[in-house]
Amino acid sequence: MLRYAITSRALFPGDESAKQAELLRHSFHWVRDGFDFIQLREKDLSGDAVAALASEILEAISAARRPTRLLINSRADVAVAIRAHGVHLPAAPDALTPGEVRRLYASARLPAPLVSVSCHTLFEVERARANEADLILFAPVFEKLLDSGEYLQGQGPNRLREACGAAVPIPVIALGGVTSQNVAACIAAGAAGIAGVRLFHGG
Repeated sequence: MLRYAITSRALFPGDESAKQAELLRHSFHWVRDGFDFIQLREKDLSGDAVAALASEILEAISAARRPTRLLINSRADVAVAIRAHGVHLPAAPDALTPGEVRRLYASARLPAPLVSVSCHTLFEVERARANEADLILFAPVFEKLLDSGEYLQGQGPNRLREACGAAVPIPVIALGGVTSQNVAACIAAGAAGIAGVRLFHGG
């Protein structure tokens, strides 16, 4: 089962320095624990700040000799500059495509990147498959607590199963409201693994 951790320093107390330090502490733990993927998703930080955090995580991966791969959320320019393993893209029609990200890496003479794409509908899953994404994150599978305090209704395991079928041969990662209690339902529906923000921030 693939494990895909998504960072959110907003979950941590303290000032900006403390939040970033805790983000790195969690990331280093995921690396040591052999997580498959870490998505650095700090949208409000500058490119330089994202690059600084990413560089420390990459150093930890290299030092630990773990298979963890670091993906940068949306910022393909930062990913190329710090030689991240890949990029995570939104499903928006005006977003970069996996092919465009691969061309950026090729232009920089870097190894081919891993590209994951967020999808919320079967149409988006089919488009991501046509665009040859490496991974699809399908969400929300279960009811999810938003930052506003409201709950977003999940689409359920049956829709996840349909998404997995529509994505073949691309692996689908279940995201949104995933807990230790419903992981088995995700895998039974055909998901290759699970992703989460709060799910993996307990340690």
